[in-house]
Amino acid sequence: MQKQRELQFKVYVYSKPEWAALVTTKDSEIKSVKDLKGKKVAATIGTDPYIFLLRALNEVGLGKDDIEFVPLQHADGAAALVSGQVDAWAGLDPHIARVEVENGAKLFYRNVDFNTYGFLNVRDEFAKNYPQYVERVIKVYNRARKWIIENPEEAQKLLESQAKLKPEVAKIQLERTDLKHGIPGEAEKGSLIKAAEILKKEDIIPSNVNIEKITDEFINGSFAQNILK
Repeated sequence: MQKQRELQFKVYVYSKPEWAALVTTKDSEIKSVKDLKGKKVAATIGTDPYIFLLRALNEVGLGKDDIEFVPLQHADGAAALVSGQVDAWAGLDPHIARVEVENGAKLFYRNVDFNTYGFLNVRDEFAKNYPQYVERVIKVYNRARKWIIENPEEAQKLLESQAKLKPEVAKIQLERTDLKHGIPGEAEKGSLIKAAEILKKEDIIPSNVNIEKITDEFINGSFAQNILK
């Protein structure tokens, strides 16, 4: 008997971060995505920066086979870029902000719409059995989100201390994070569909998967609507 597929609902949007971008060194000749052809490019497979890289390449008619892809974890990718082991890196904040501040690295391609949202997820079984706990967690997240918006300086200091970041790095990361969202809906759904489409094109998602149907099942804004109404 085939096991039923377990769903995870995306019930809350805690941020729309620009946490992924394409980065190179300050003295690099790379100016655009097209310049990546034949170059060594690092990224962490399966993450937002990886999907960002694939979408950026696709936008200019290139694919992963047109570059020399180097699979590395985020911190290792940053280190490889700085040391010259790779030509470019699909990075993640705060690592991007750190190499900007400390090494003069440059973001040669940015596209906030290629970044997916920061979601709060919950298993469907848990959501059905314990809806009061789901709403309780969302209330805490929402209170924190509003507090950061209202107290940016205190939020930056908290990020510095808890994440062990330099003030300049924390400031850049927060400036690239949009906290105005809350209820997941059509915009978030469209972002996930676009990300999944490039994964299907790269044969990472099977061709017979109905992306729109699955995404419709994933997005559940009812819990957040009850809190934010």
